[in-house]
Amino acid sequence: MRFIGNKESIVEQIDSFIDSKITSNDKLTLFDAFCGTGSVSDRLKNKFGVVINDNLRWATVYTAGRLYAPICHFEKLGFDPFDFLNQSCDKIHGFIYKTYAPTESERMYFTPENAARIDYFRNQIEEWYRGELLTESEYMFLLASLIESVSKVSNTAGVYGAFLKKWDGRALKPIEFVKPSYNERTPEDVKIYNDKIETIISNVECDILYLDPPYTQNQYGTQYHLLETLILNDFPCVSKVTGSRPVMPMRSDWSKEYKVNILFDKIIAKTKARYIVLSYNNDGFMSKEYIEAVMKRYGKAETYCCKKISYKKYQNWKSQNHKEHFEYLFFVEKKNPSNVVYESPLNYIGNKTRVITEIKKGLPVDIDNFIDAFGGGFNVGININSESIIYNEYNHFVKELIESFWHYDTFSYIVYMKKIIQRFKLERGDKDSYLKVRNYYNSFRENKRDPRLLLVVILYSFQQQVRFNGNHEFNNPVGMRWFNDKILEKLISFSRRIKELNVRFYCSDYTEMFQHVNDGHTFIYLDPPYMLTNGSYNDGKRGFKGWDASQEFALFNFLDRLNSVGSRFMLSYILEHKGKINQNLLNWTRDNNYHIIELGDILGISGSRRKEILVVNYE
Repeated sequence: MRFIGNKESIVEQIDSFIDSKITSNDKLTLFDAFCGTGSVSDRLKNKFGVVINDNLRWATVYTAGRLYAPICHFEKLGFDPFDFLNQSCDKIHGFIYKTYAPTESERMYFTPENAARIDYFRNQIEEWYRGELLTESEYMFLLASLIESVSKVSNTAGVYGAFLKKWDGRALKPIEFVKPSYNERTPEDVKIYNDKIETIISNVECDILYLDPPYTQNQYGTQYHLLETLILNDFPCVSKVTGSRPVMPMRSDWSKEYKVNILFDKIIAKTKARYIVLSYNNDGFMSKEYIEAVMKRYGKAETYCCKKISYKKYQNWKSQNHKEHFEYLFFVEKKNPSNVVYESPLNYIGNKTRVITEIKKGLPVDIDNFIDAFGGGFNVGININSESIIYNEYNHFVKELIESFWHYDTFSYIVYMKKIIQRFKLERGDKDSYLKVRNYYNSFRENKRDPRLLLVVILYSFQQQVRFNGNHEFNNPVGMRWFNDKILEKLISFSRRIKELNVRFYCSDYTEMFQHVNDGHTFIYLDPPYMLTNGSYNDGKRGFKGWDASQEFALFNFLDRLNSVGSRFMLSYILEHKGKINQNLLNWTRDNNYHIIELGDILGISGSRRKEILVVNYE
């Protein structure tokens, strides 16, 4: 049958692609999460156990019918239903006849004769099933055959969003009850879902996740409403012109820009599958760069692969002007969830993204409450699994920005940013547009400034750094960076993760965190400014406290106080930079028998290397 995005023409290449990436002696299960017409499931049903799902009931029925076809022998029925239905001349003036033929309406989906025959087929199949003359597999196979038969005489351009105003030659032919194409090999285990993938993904047991989501704004529920009604057989109230059933329950956010990005991140993060295969079109909302960033965050980067396949696709008036259509096939093997590292969309100086794995290795296992005392971009706290997390940041602009990812709905956040970008016509390196949006941000009183607006300004500023003057006006100059798809991926994954955490936000001096130390299961992580380096956040010229020798000794005293009450801590600091050694730090650790974990040389933004260490007060 004709179906938007049907993979029938490239299913052999998909099969070969999966074969080239997955070799296992174990019997694996493939989850076809957007099964559609079942081209991939039917092709692979003899290799893998199959789990199918689709938001539309007719799609899961059609796919299941193709999967089960080889084991349908109609022994209880006692005769060939195809011969029976085709030889019969019976007609019923039922719902299809009255609703989708020019009888009691002006709709021309089917001729009156074919519509009456469709009603008869549907009624007869249901009678056999209710009379227990059909197995579940046989029932689905006959319903799949009904869908196939209907598609061959429908007076449409391939979908059911509208009918043709004149009769197409195919629609004038008498309907025949025919079988859909299917793989003759006997299927392995089959399990069926009929739900939104984002609702069930965490519960589906599978080894391979195959994704073939919608690419564009086409809503499949709207385009195939008639088939849904045919299978549900529920006689719904319909719209006046097209006769569509209510489509809200069938609407999918996968056909909406930015919402699809948010859903894709969630699916890849939450699936139990070890292997992920994605089929996606060059016309799709998600870019190749975004997909790659998501798959490499949750998957092993060395296993990532993308293959380009050209093919002839279904076209409508919206896509017919495109000269080339091709499919991307993506593959990645998932990481263990404990190895996934989330990154803040805020490019904070001195962030610990590159050493977060070493930091996590150095942490105790029995942490109930984790305190990120110098939260900054929150690159450490966001990656900690703890019953509760405290984020603290002295700079209230930064604190409000990080908290905004937790507070705002992610989709509305992105839409807000895109509107600001469009309003000011922001482009990387465009000084005039940048200064306009920066001045616009600074025009608000401090307590009225929107952190989402600040993020936009930051993303188009020099090296995307956070820099204010003494009057708390953002004063970073224009840069050559912008809100690209890699930043979008960080924003989405970071926002989803922070909403899942039990996190509290504070804007205070780090010493105030002592009041939250209530037992030995509270852990404090500190990543203060460094004595041997100087950034825009610790030079004392931005309306915030700087960092000097007295501040450093106060930090050491605070840590000693934590140690005296049995609270465990970890300090991130620099031991050596540009040939200079922080001897005070070295003496303090030795005098108190604290332990040093060396992280090696870290390359800074300026290109210079610094020797970073972790100081801990436990074995």
